[in-house]
Amino acid sequence: MGNYKDHLYALILAGGGGTRLWPKSREKTPKQFLQLFNKKTLTQITAERLNRLLPWERIFVVTVSQAYKKEILKEVPGFLPENVVVEPARRETGPAHGLGATFIFKKDPEAVIITESADRLVNPLKKYLETLLASAKEAFEQKVMIAMGVKARYPNTGYGHIKRGKKLQTTDGITFYELEKFVEKPPLSLAKKFTESGNYYWNAGQFVWRADSILGSITKHTPQISKSLAEIEGAIGTKEQAAVLKKSYRAMPKISIDYAVAEKEKNFWVVEGNFNWTDIGDWNEVWKNLPQDKDGNVIIDGEEPGGRVINIDTSNALIQTDGRLIAVVDVDDVAIVDSKDILLVCKRSQAQSVKQIVEKLKEEKRKDLL
Repeated sequence: MGNYKDHLYALILAGGGGTRLWPKSREKTPKQFLQLFNKKTLTQITAERLNRLLPWERIFVVTVSQAYKKEILKEVPGFLPENVVVEPARRETGPAHGLGATFIFKKDPEAVIITESADRLVNPLKKYLETLLASAKEAFEQKVMIAMGVKARYPNTGYGHIKRGKKLQTTDGITFYELEKFVEKPPLSLAKKFTESGNYYWNAGQFVWRADSILGSITKHTPQISKSLAEIEGAIGTKEQAAVLKKSYRAMPKISIDYAVAEKEKNFWVVEGNFNWTDIGDWNEVWKNLPQDKDGNVIIDGEEPGGRVINIDTSNALIQTDGRLIAVVDVDDVAIVDSKDILLVCKRSQAQSVKQIVEKLKEEKRKDLL
């Protein structure tokens, strides 16, 4: 069977989205390509994190367009171009995970895969990497599928939750439990109960599993996806690859990995992720994850030169400039995000609602603003 480390791979999903970080996160520049943290993009931060565990040739990426692939290879020159796989159509996370696992399985039928999204921040990094390695060891040896559950720091209505069952074991200081059930995003009253009980984790949408485990589970629960993946696997490395990928992938349903597999599969453990974790879901999360001045303000310089902020008596604000002067007087707890054609002003606590503006623009078919 060998050592799990000899068969360890990573799969990064870099599909785009991030509508709550509009107007910076747009179709052309989704949030994983924004330089918000130390002049690095979230894609670069994620790739470098995994490169601490793995050589570049064992890290795969699934993305949704040739333009995104080009951007990913520009940002992370270490990636092998053949390891950055482009989905011919957007089919959500179920098919995306299946596609990545198929390419990795073709390379190594014994592979165990750490899955990641390109838009997460974690700290402390050491604890996070230890948790992933302990999970990979169990997934490889016991052929179980492992979901990452993050300790709930506060009641959160924006994340799905995982209810844990009885404690199973501790490996290298990392604790594993039976996974009792996946729970949809809860209303606030329920989220409070979940956090107080201590038996619920935030669902990080992150998994560690063997390639054969996830592909077997897809076969069992969503045979429609499995049929297409089998066709694609047969064509990998041949001159038919692009044509078969295009045809077979488009035949798949649009479905998340939670609905396709996770909520139906019994062979699941949950690992307790005892670290800070965020998917940088909105401007409030950006504010929380950047250094604040003595008044709690975060100022981000945009890409255009000449941006400046004059602040009179404003505190706990996030302000991103983009080449012009932004003057603020006594407006606490706001997010102000400037871009060439749009200015966003919102209450920081309501940053999740930015998504509603994006929906409205979609209804109006304003592609120029999306």
